[in-house]
Amino acid sequence: MSDELHEAGMRLRREVLGDEHVDRAISRTTQFTAPFQDYITRAAWGSVWTRPGLDRRTRSAVTLSVLTALGREREIEMHVEAALRNGLTAAEISEVLLHTAVYAGVPAANSAFAIAQRVIDGQRKEEQR
Repeated sequence: MSDELHEAGMRLRREVLGDEHVDRAISRTTQFTAPFQDYITRAAWGSVWTRPGLDRRTRSAVTLSVLTALGREREIEMHVEAALRNGLTAAEISEVLLHTAVYAGVPAANSAFAIAQRVIDGQRKEEQR
């Protein structure tokens, strides 16, 4: 695969997830995990997130919904932060999670709401500093 695809993916990954998160992921990369890091940078970020068919706000909403439905709590926190960075408001995130509750179930959405609330509260505290 081209270096261009990796570079585009890394650039977008940093814009959406933040330098701190990406730097932390890269610093923990081992010989064993390097192929996976390369894969997600190229496939998720370089091939899918860079497509023109959906804007970043919509992609964040879809991602939060899917992660909630699948119960991927460790990923929800990161993607709530990304959704805020991509311009979703706390109220919009709440609507995404409420909508997901109807189709994916209340327990999944309940966990996602708790995680999102912690992230949103943390962001507000940061903004007040």
